Amino acid sequence: MAELIAYYSRKGQNYFGGNIKTVEKGNTETVAEILQELTGADIFQIKQLVEYSDDYSKCAEEVKYDFENNVRPELDEYLQEADKYDTIYLAYPSYCGTMPMVVFTFLEEFDFSGKIIRPICTNEGSGMGKSEEDIKRLCPDSEVKKGLSIIGSEASDSKMKLEEWLKKV
Repeated sequence: MAELIAYYSRKGQNYFGGNIKTVEKGNTETVAEILQELTGADIFQIKQLVEYSDDYSKCAEEVKYDFENNVRPELDEYLQEADKYDTIYLAYPSYCGTMPMVVFTFLEEFDFSGKIIRPICTNEGSGMGKSEEDIKRLCPDSEVKKGLSIIGSEASDSKMKLEEWLKKV
């Protein structure tokens, strides 16, 4: 059974428990790397062709525009051989109470029928939001499992939480 970790992450200015902090690596990327270490799964970074601004305030405006206008940002790179994977770990930060719009693009681009999707959402307290429902809507012929919410500012210390989650699934 082949597994894939597909993740979207953003470096630059990020929100950490009430403060804006500049990071070289996004929280979700950190979680994805730990998950890869634990599972040995292949990894694929979901990237936008035109990335959001590194400036947190500008990025928030760009994100809001995309959500209000139902924009599907174009992917920078496309997943090859998507059909070889049985399980997809889908990791993303919480944007507007769900996933970033580029993750919508990713899910709509490929046929994940018959696949198991295991969502992981990094956030600063908002939890999974409605992302699990959105994944189920976008991938109605997939089995979407109960997701894992990870506090983004605790991403580097998430190994134990990921191990416990993996034991349950």
